[in-house]
Amino acid sequence: MKKLAQREEQIMLVLWDNGPCFVKEIVEKLPDPKPHYNSVSTMVRILETKGFIDHESFGKSHRYFAKVKKEDYQVKAVNDVLDGYFNNSLSDMIAFFAKKEKINEKELKDIIGLIKNKKS
Repeated sequence: MKKLAQREEQIMLVLWDNGPCFVKEIVEKLPDPKPHYNSVSTMVRILETKGFIDHESFGKSHRYFAKVKKEDYQVKAVNDVLDGYFNNSLSDMIAFFAKKEKINEKELKDIIGLIKNKKS
């Protein structure tokens, strides 16, 4: 699975969060500044070529839907970050966020609780 460009990820988030959409609906749900309709239409066709989305036809219109699950892409994206920046060490990544104060003590305890429950 390929890494997506920022705008491609935004389009995928719209489809993951809202289900099937026409290009006009995707444009409406994208953050400002909104790209031009034709730009989004082009990116949608690229995403379809990459295998991330598919469409169903309604006359000359197409409604697009995600073929790749959000969770599957999340796993790939996080693994890329782990491998590229933290030598594939989850503890190094968590320590990084703790040092940058992006994670607090309660969140760390919650993570520990999840790990303990997983082992049970």
